[in-house]
Amino acid sequence: MARKLLQGNEACVEAAIAAGVRFFAGYPITPATEIAEGMARRLPEEDGVFIQMEDEIGSIAACIGASVAGAKAMTATSGPGISLMLENLGFAVISETPVVLVNVMRGGPSTGMPTFPAQMDVMQARWGAHGDYPIVAYAPSSVSETYTLTVQAINTAEMLRTPVFLLSDAMIGHMRETIDVPDPSQLALIQRARPEPGDKDFAPHRPPQANGRGIPPMARFGDGFRFHVDSNVHDEYGFPATERNEVADRL
Repeated sequence: MARKLLQGNEACVEAAIAAGVRFFAGYPITPATEIAEGMARRLPEEDGVFIQMEDEIGSIAACIGASVAGAKAMTATSGPGISLMLENLGFAVISETPVVLVNVMRGGPSTGMPTFPAQMDVMQARWGAHGDYPIVAYAPSSVSETYTLTVQAINTAEMLRTPVFLLSDAMIGHMRETIDVPDPSQLALIQRARPEPGDKDFAPHRPPQANGRGIPPMARFGDGFRFHVDSNVHDEYGFPATERNEVADRL
């Protein structure tokens, strides 16, 4: 345990690194930019990858790709950036891909007032992407909670194979507070389930009976398992539900 004076955005960075995030893609935006800046400094120290993307659409797309390749992935932005991410948020939901989206909320709509702290994006987090789906969101009320809930958000994304929101705001993100930072080795971290080596009938969306949660294991690209990822309603192998038999016949 160490006592540190941290900004809320800095606490988010330290928590993400401690929880095992090794990929971050993002684009600068007030009041979330310090998270990108912090990850740009910290990830190379941990053999991780930071990419500043061309926009927020590319940022979440890169995070989804990194997650499918096996990394714990996170991005951070504010309301206008979340608006741009919503299409790919839906992709992460339907493909059951874990990723954490940090929204350091500000006044809106549109460009709004970038320096005005606000909590205007709660309904956007719940209902933003089209279609009907559940979402998990955590909302810290202090710098200390930013640390603990960042870890919880990453754990939840990995456990449930789903995107998860962390809803901070400009006040919490820029406020400084002395907090107790746990030793990373003392954190209870959750790793996504992996398929058994040599599984000849691996299905990335087949709920297993053994783990009691009904959460399918997630293979990494390159591990030797054949599976399909796209944005359609799919069968247990990931193929579009209405086309699986035709595709299987061609393979």
